[in-house]
Amino acid sequence: MEEATEPAGIRQIVQAQRILQRYLDKTVVWVRVRWGIFATLMCLFAVRVYIKQGFFVVSYALGIYMLNLFINFLSPAVDPDTDDAALPTKEGEYRPFTRKLPEFKFWWSGTRATGIALAMTFLSMFDLPVYWPILLAYFILLLVLTMKDRVKHMIKHKYVPFTFGKQTYGELSKVKVPGEKNDK
Repeated sequence: MEEATEPAGIRQIVQAQRILQRYLDKTVVWVRVRWGIFATLMCLFAVRVYIKQGFFVVSYALGIYMLNLFINFLSPAVDPDTDDAALPTKEGEYRPFTRKLPEFKFWWSGTRATGIALAMTFLSMFDLPVYWPILLAYFILLLVLTMKDRVKHMIKHKYVPFTFGKQTYGELSKVKVPGEKNDK
């Protein structure tokens, strides 16, 4: 029986995906570097839009997408409005907050979207004529309303989606090596 062979193009795509995933896996521990890359891409995009004085629809679409990612980042994986699950609060037993969208996926989706939006600014077909103050006003309205709703949800269910202010075990969890000199 003959083995089914893949076309060369599919094999190369799979190989490229594996290489990309290998490098992405290496970046998991480099949180500040990852977010620095994201901030740099956002600045490049903003400068490009400012210089070209266009691509406002692309900017609006990127903003809406980023807002959607941020809302999912702030949301719990299990919604207490629909499920009978308790969320971690400041009081009581410490349990980590489980997000609907983990930080790494938030970063990767945002970086990918920003890269695509930046690439779109080099194609004139995406520079649609639009009155940008209306888009900006609508985006600000959406931002205020969705964040107000999210904060009300946090207050109602008494959860904090960030780790600052929660108990940590910094010094207690460090491994002490016998025979090591302590300089402190």
